[in-house]
Amino acid sequence: MSELFMVVALHAKAGKEDELRRDLIAVVEPSRSEEGNLRYELFVDQSDPRRFVFVEHWASPEAQHKHHTEGAHIQEFNANGARNVEQIEFAHMLARLA
Repeated sequence: MSELFMVVALHAKAGKEDELRRDLIAVVEPSRSEEGNLRYELFVDQSDPRRFVFVEHWASPEAQHKHHTEGAHIQEFNANGARNVEQIEFAHMLARLA
């Protein structure tokens, strides 16, 4: 198994940034508690309060996949909170070089 890093940026719909912020914060602690999670942080862009960025570190791609497909908190977000996302600006899966 090899570790996986992810950086994901979501842009909120105009006027929905507070709702999206609340819903994204709600997934942080449950995600940190998942097996295989090594880091799970949420940031907001200082120059654009509608842009939220996740920085994630997983023990393996399989752990991240399980989080994304089986996590009840992620399923809840996809069913309800995702409606406040205008777009996923980027989602990068990274491997450490050095």
